[in-house]
Amino acid sequence: MTAPELAAADALISLALAEDLDGRGDITSQHFIPANHRSLGRIMARQSLALCGVEVSRRVFATVDPDLEIHCLAKDGDALERGQTVLTVVGSTQSILSAERTALNFLQRLSGVATLTRRHVSALAGSKTKLLDTRKTTPGWRLLEKAAVRAGGGVNHRIGLHDAVMVKDNHLVAGGTVDELRAGIDRVRGACGPVKIEVEADRLDQVRAFLTVPGIDVILLDNMGAGMLREAVALRNAAGSAILLEASGGVTLETLSDLAATGVDFISVGALTHSATAVDLALDLETLPAS
Repeated sequence: MTAPELAAADALISLALAEDLDGRGDITSQHFIPANHRSLGRIMARQSLALCGVEVSRRVFATVDPDLEIHCLAKDGDALERGQTVLTVVGSTQSILSAERTALNFLQRLSGVATLTRRHVSALAGSKTKLLDTRKTTPGWRLLEKAAVRAGGGVNHRIGLHDAVMVKDNHLVAGGTVDELRAGIDRVRGACGPVKIEVEADRLDQVRAFLTVPGIDVILLDNMGAGMLREAVALRNAAGSAILLEASGGVTLETLSDLAATGVDFISVGALTHSATAVDLALDLETLPAS
């Protein structure tokens, strides 16, 4: 993970631990586990998965108790099978149990995104089409979930509204003529420099028009079936344009390969982040001699 992603992780860890411990701590462990009791904990995969969130999980344990000994045995992007160990943690049983759920929540969620992404990437095997994510992320988790997409083999689209331009249908309502589009692109270039500019089209006549506009980097082909996508690719190729084409809307695992076969450069899938299911990981404890 990048430095900004780890900074986001630290902020979320702080919120998550405050939510779980609420100033009083783990009152169950405090009153049912002796203070000097020590354990070896192993986080293990209970299903096949693509891993993400190892460093985040490690940071949770270290935040709860800096004296815990934590060893990461796998890394983000690894393909794990049932029974493989992600990390081990040695030290105070109270501390390990206080961190357990928060550490697992991060690891299970992020590995769920990575695992779903890898399934989609596998469905594109043999094609040149790249898989993109979207901004349909859990509020506050965007940087981490986009890191999970990369761990699964996908490619990040824009991070937010600040780092790339996407002119969608609702923007075109306010200024949808080609001349107005050209003027807007000129304003962006003047104010923001060399940012990527993408424009949404849901009709082929829009594709034809956008192919004539200088400064457009990508045309988003919204909710077009395979037949329309092929026509859009043919239009782009006939024009000799360097504009890239992105298919989006209603994409499923079952339709990915057919859409990629049309020749589009990218396929974006919101489900990678908004519909990923947490994977099955668990912490097993083994009692150690008291220190």
